[in-house]
Amino acid sequence: MQTPTNKRIDGRRLWDSLMDMAQIGATPKGGVRRLTLTDIDRQGRDRFTALCEAAGLTVRVDTVGNMFARREGRDPGRKPVLFGSHLDSQPSGGKFDGALGVLAGLEVMRTLNEMEIVTAAPLELVNWTDEEGSRFGHSLMGSGVWAGVFGEDQAMALTDPEGVTVGEALDGIGYRGPEKAAAFPADAYFELHIEQGPILEREGAAIGIVTGAQSQIWYDATVTGQDSHAGTTPPAARRDALVGAARIIDLVDRMMRARGEQGRGTVGQLFVSPNSRNVIPGEVRFSVEFRHPEDAEIDRLAVQFPREAGFVARDCGVRLALDTLFRIPAQPFDPDCVDLVRQAAARLGHPAREIVSGAGHDAVYVARHVPTAMIFTPCKDGLSHNEAESMQPHEAEAGCQVLFEAVLARANRPL
Repeated sequence: MQTPTNKRIDGRRLWDSLMDMAQIGATPKGGVRRLTLTDIDRQGRDRFTALCEAAGLTVRVDTVGNMFARREGRDPGRKPVLFGSHLDSQPSGGKFDGALGVLAGLEVMRTLNEMEIVTAAPLELVNWTDEEGSRFGHSLMGSGVWAGVFGEDQAMALTDPEGVTVGEALDGIGYRGPEKAAAFPADAYFELHIEQGPILEREGAAIGIVTGAQSQIWYDATVTGQDSHAGTTPPAARRDALVGAARIIDLVDRMMRARGEQGRGTVGQLFVSPNSRNVIPGEVRFSVEFRHPEDAEIDRLAVQFPREAGFVARDCGVRLALDTLFRIPAQPFDPDCVDLVRQAAARLGHPAREIVSGAGHDAVYVARHVPTAMIFTPCKDGLSHNEAESMQPHEAEAGCQVLFEAVLARANRPL
């Protein structure tokens, strides 16, 4: 094993930065509620901007609110090395999902400043807009527009449950920037993130060397029946949208379990109308998503699920409308960038294992244009998207040190 580097990030400062950011949108149960493009998100963005500028970074914002904080390199002609994540959260999210990658990136910049290290390539720390998708219903929005996966006009027209569009929300918090949201030449992208699963903790691994991300398909489903009186409508006359939806939700679970431990199928959002105790529901809208490491399985699900869900709806006497929200193929990460993560973990003596990401991350879209790798750290019990999400300071420090090593190696590589 090679001797670990003597260039060390400040783990205490990183932890303090994480705890400080967690006060913005803090919840009574110890988590955060920092929904994208809300005033709370603005406060987080303002704090991020101030911290970056205090570190001598130049911050710019594009038209969908993606934020880029640049540190110049020795060679202005070289493409920048990017790294970062997101600051928005789920409605009842945790302190570390996304924020770890952004604030660890800031710690990388601070450490380079203190050591008076100027990298050959410029460095850019990124805060992507609306990774979570919890407000406007489309996750990976900022990175998706940047990568050209979907159009800026499409993103701007998305609405939250109150009818506020993305464009209106950006203007409302003052983060619709002047720079076009589009991919620009970059040398690499690294993203540090908590695993959001139990594998690393269970196996005693400090670092996950992420080799890629699994395939996904998301739907918006609407089941339409007939709302009517709960006390006067006999069984034969009922067209209960909630019963139909419940049986389709059970179908999602059965199709997931049929694919073994690698299968994933979830309904996480449900809206019942008219939502009255003594009225048979006439309409139910809900989300459906499937994930699997193999594109072929998602291909099969994309055929089987709509067909079988349609049969369920017919048998319940209701109508089903399924809209495909988006479909993401399995995304392998760049072997050279992945190897830099592998080498860094080995130099530092951290137990590590290769892993495929079960969650979607901005890195998945960025990887379509830029050589990309991810670094995972454990989180307690694999729990995430939950206020009880937790990790230890030494785990954050280990992940940040690996990020530092990988970024430095990539930025100084001979061309």
